[in-house]
Amino acid sequence: MSSTPSSPGTLSYEQAGVNYDLIDPLKVAAQRAAAATAGHLAGHGFSEVKASRGESAYVVDVGPFYLASIVECLGSKALVADEMKALTGKSYYAGIAQDTIAMAVNDLITVGATPLVVQAYWAAGGSDWFGDAQRAQALVEGWKKACDVCGVAWGGGETPALAGIVESGRIDLAASCTGIVSPKSRLSVGDAMAPGDAIVLLASSGIHANGLSLARKLVERLPQGYLTEVAPGLSYGEALLAPTTLYSPVTEALAKAGVAMHYCANITGHGWRKLLRHPGTLTYRIHTVPPVPTVLKFIQQHARQDDREAYSTLNMGAGFALFVAAEDADRTVAIAQAQGVAACVAGRVEAGPKQLLIEPLGIRFGDDDLQLR
Repeated sequence: MSSTPSSPGTLSYEQAGVNYDLIDPLKVAAQRAAAATAGHLAGHGFSEVKASRGESAYVVDVGPFYLASIVECLGSKALVADEMKALTGKSYYAGIAQDTIAMAVNDLITVGATPLVVQAYWAAGGSDWFGDAQRAQALVEGWKKACDVCGVAWGGGETPALAGIVESGRIDLAASCTGIVSPKSRLSVGDAMAPGDAIVLLASSGIHANGLSLARKLVERLPQGYLTEVAPGLSYGEALLAPTTLYSPVTEALAKAGVAMHYCANITGHGWRKLLRHPGTLTYRIHTVPPVPTVLKFIQQHARQDDREAYSTLNMGAGFALFVAAEDADRTVAIAQAQGVAACVAGRVEAGPKQLLIEPLGIRFGDDDLQLR
């Protein structure tokens, strides 16, 4: 007598190999050590903006303006591109290039900075990686195109071949970005945020470049792996590889329109818990949840995650959060949409305990759900 196999249980981010409980203590220790070095700036006549410590970009006061900087790696999304190349023969590295730049630029702009220069770090598992002309050219072209969209100069980079450190046939991609906050009034580190502010969410294009460890682990459960359809004519692999939205055109347009960003959050690792990033004791009440991209609905369904788990890991349709004065909320949405990015007024900031209330879904996240700023 045959037996029916049991359905697979919930697939969590930790089961996919990413445990923030182990990672975050190192980040906290590194932040404390880094903060102790800030005094060195005084020897050059500069000083740090202390409120930028723990934020998505670091800010230095150089006198007439601020300088902001950030470095970010892509993560494991390139592995999906490699698997899809083997299955389809297509190169997806133009999109992967945009993903890498977006990881840095979308963090930099949270402090009100205009991106100026991007540097590339492309570390391959061996020199032969660069011998695939189609793939290498797609990476170069995609990188330049993303720079053009953001209006940044591509200053240079490093292309080491790291056999024995990076796996053979693979590449580790990263980008650093330097920007300027000018005039200084554009600085956005949360000083101006207050009860009554509106929360505007900018739409994501899909999974972006966070949660890919979970997404790749899920392939083991799918009948046709990456070629499993998530919608008619759209495979799981193709859906995962939708390039990350570049949000700097929106923040630049807002600045030109005179809309002050009281605070910003790039919704990446930790999912919607990033809305709790501001150090103040405030309540974030969400009354409108943006549409969830098909691929994220698919991941949630097949990973058997409830809403709380999904929204604590993935962006679930919201790639970037803007906190603005209530009277600027509708104009912020209109400006974003004029840049081709869907947006919605999703909620408001209130006085109260530090918590995020996603009311349509009955979800609450408290301060204990995000120990690391």
